[in-house]
Amino acid sequence: MAVLFRLLSLPMLTLAAAIQWLLALILAPDRVDSYSHLWFMASILLLNYSFGIVFWLLLYPLLFNPLRHLPGPRDIVSVVARSLVVKDRPSGDIFLDLVQKYPRQGLIGLGFLRRTVLVVDPRLFADLLVHNCYDFTKPRKIGAFLRLILGDGLVTVEGNEHKFLRKNIMPAFHFRHINDLYPMMWTKAGILTNALEREIENEKTENPTGLPVVEINTWANKVTLDIIGIAGMGRKLNVVERGSDPLQDIYMALLEPTREKLIYGMLSFTLGHPIVRMLPWKMNKLFYQLTTSLNAIYADMIQDKRAAISEKADDHFDILSLLIKSNNFSDEVIKDQLLTMLAAGHETTASAFTWASYLLAKHPQAQVTLRDEISNALPADSLTNPPADLASILRQLPYLNGIIHETVRLYPTVPITRREAIRDTQVGSQFIPKGTDMVLSIWTTNRSPELWGADAQDFRPERWITDGRPNQDGGARSNYHFLTFLHGPRSCIGQEFAKAELRCLLAALVMSFSWELAMDEAKVLPRGVITIKPEHGMYLKLTPLNAKQDEVGDVGVSA
Repeated sequence: MAVLFRLLSLPMLTLAAAIQWLLALILAPDRVDSYSHLWFMASILLLNYSFGIVFWLLLYPLLFNPLRHLPGPRDIVSVVARSLVVKDRPSGDIFLDLVQKYPRQGLIGLGFLRRTVLVVDPRLFADLLVHNCYDFTKPRKIGAFLRLILGDGLVTVEGNEHKFLRKNIMPAFHFRHINDLYPMMWTKAGILTNALEREIENEKTENPTGLPVVEINTWANKVTLDIIGIAGMGRKLNVVERGSDPLQDIYMALLEPTREKLIYGMLSFTLGHPIVRMLPWKMNKLFYQLTTSLNAIYADMIQDKRAAISEKADDHFDILSLLIKSNNFSDEVIKDQLLTMLAAGHETTASAFTWASYLLAKHPQAQVTLRDEISNALPADSLTNPPADLASILRQLPYLNGIIHETVRLYPTVPITRREAIRDTQVGSQFIPKGTDMVLSIWTTNRSPELWGADAQDFRPERWITDGRPNQDGGARSNYHFLTFLHGPRSCIGQEFAKAELRCLLAALVMSFSWELAMDEAKVLPRGVITIKPEHGMYLKLTPLNAKQDEVGDVGVSA
């Protein structure tokens, strides 16, 4: 099948036309001379291309494609492309609709040519993610676009290079090292709550009759950038205190889910970024300027860190120090790892923190239950004087961990992942020809009623609690029913780091404030080119708990 794809590709059809023209010149020169050579060559090209069109649009789908029997829509524009620009609903819901339309199917064919397949049955995920995982890579067009923002980092590299990188970066995410980071994360969470209180006070001063409203996603990006700055680079960025930072400004500009950026991403995924880059479009200039600035900032950071290690006996166990001290990587490779680490390491957790805040705003009783759990587990002054065993306390809190897992189940920061078969292979009993694009809708799997029950779309942290203790499966029958962090060699290396951040940030927030949604819920839509975040921001009315308690006291006295 791979040979057939090569023989009938556009370059090979063009080569065949050239060979046919040369043979005609040699075997029948008189016949060729009776026509214009240009007209004769154009006729041969037209015949070859016409055969290619007839084959790919008619003969291949009906007679030769080994995936032709798969059920599914035969749209010219694939549902995968349409999901990037859908309006008025989460894009992942399109795949849920598709699974309901074709029930009890392990694989669903997408597109007229059946070059794209949606993997639905969790029993098949192991072949794609574990057993035959190196038969698949990120599709080339998607990989080329991701490299603009993430470089050739752990997320984008493949094969032996990926194995080598993961092995060398893994020590930075060891359980004991993450435990050691809890005090730093807790301190940053406390700084965040202080900054939010100051913003609320400033809003009250400027608008004493209005309700103070905070856009929490921007603050989430600031605090997670501060955390990854220390853990990843041993560098105090202090974005929360300073209000802004060049890195934060660049990532906000790159990743904010505007309609134009979504279209830019969709075209890059479908046509390929080299083609999109040739268009006279301001987005090309914007992406070039932003990614060039990122590269320059990280190059300077690497030089600073090398100087700190050699001149000042720098002993930080941050990821950048680890990579430099290993002597296994050039500065260019290290820079690519920083691009991946900073983007993936702060953007994904910021997104999860934002969605957790939203879900708790929608479910005030869950907010109360969480606050009670935290208050019972931690001293009243723990924000300024944290207990020595903070990490073990937070890890064991069932409702806190239930909220975190339920949030990333309902709002996986990367709701869809795609893999391209780089050789003929197999998923289950189905032969998969080279070049097939395999799609995993994490959103669909995590919200499937067949896997999670009739309340699959409901926010229910209790499903992650068993006999009063946290569980890791949410009551699902298989690990493959929960795909947020994927599985196998390409699973998220930083998942425990992200959970540690979320524990600290949510615990600190719920100890300091109560909150409710301060925007039309219809406008709360997950969007994004790489990770999902609220398209219109996430506006919350935050009420400091000390202020709320004072109000309650005053009411009691007057009564």
